[in-house]
Amino acid sequence: MTFQDLHAQGETTFAALVPGGAQRLAEIFRVAPDLAEMAVGTVYGHLHSRPALDPRTRQAVALAAILAAGVDGTPLAVHLRTGLASGLAPGEIVEILLETAAFAGFPRAVSALPRIERALGDAGGPVPPDPTPRAAVLDWLRAPVNPHPTLRSLLETWPLPAVQTTAADQAVAVFADSDPAVPPRAVVHFRVRQGEVTEVTVLAAAAPEATVDDGR
Repeated sequence: MTFQDLHAQGETTFAALVPGGAQRLAEIFRVAPDLAEMAVGTVYGHLHSRPALDPRTRQAVALAAILAAGVDGTPLAVHLRTGLASGLAPGEIVEILLETAAFAGFPRAVSALPRIERALGDAGGPVPPDPTPRAAVLDWLRAPVNPHPTLRSLLETWPLPAVQTTAADQAVAVFADSDPAVPPRAVVHFRVRQGEVTEVTVLAAAAPEATVDDGR
C-alpha cells in the first residue's frame, strides 16, 4: 500500500470519527499538504488499522504520549475528539491525564486542562466528568447487598471479577477461576449512564440470561 493509499484510508477513518473531518484536516495542513500525507497516513491510515490494539486503547496511548510531550495545541485537540469518538469515556481521559502527570510532570498536565475541559464540554458531558464505566461497575459490585440474584451467587465465589470498559457507556466483568484451564463461569455486561449502572446482562455458558434493568 502506497503513502497515497494510506493517506486516503486515514482521511476516511478521520472523517468517520470527526464530523467535517476532511475539511478539518485540510485546514490543519493547509501550509504543508505533504505533511498530511505522512501524518494522517501513518496515524489514521496505518496505525489505526493495526489489529493488535483496539481503537479505544490506541487513542488512550496517543493521548498519553501527547500529554507527556507537553503538547496542548492542535494534536491534543484532535486526539481528544477522536478519542471520545473511539469510545473513550470522559472520565478515562481525565484518568489518563492523572497517570501522565505522575510520570511527565504536573505543569504539563495543568497546561492541558483548558483544552480537555473545552473538549469535554463540547461533547456535552459534565465537568468534571462522571465516574468511568469500570469505576461505576466496581462500586456497584461492591455494594453491601447486590440486588441481582445471579450476581449475588457469583460474588460469593469470585468477590472481585476482572472488569474492563468496552465503550464510553459499557463494561464487562469476567468471573473466572485462577486456573486458566478452567473456562470462565460467566461474563456480565453492564450499561452505565451518568456514572450509575442502569442495565445488567448475565451471559452464561449455556445461554445468555435476559437483560435486567437495575432497580436501584
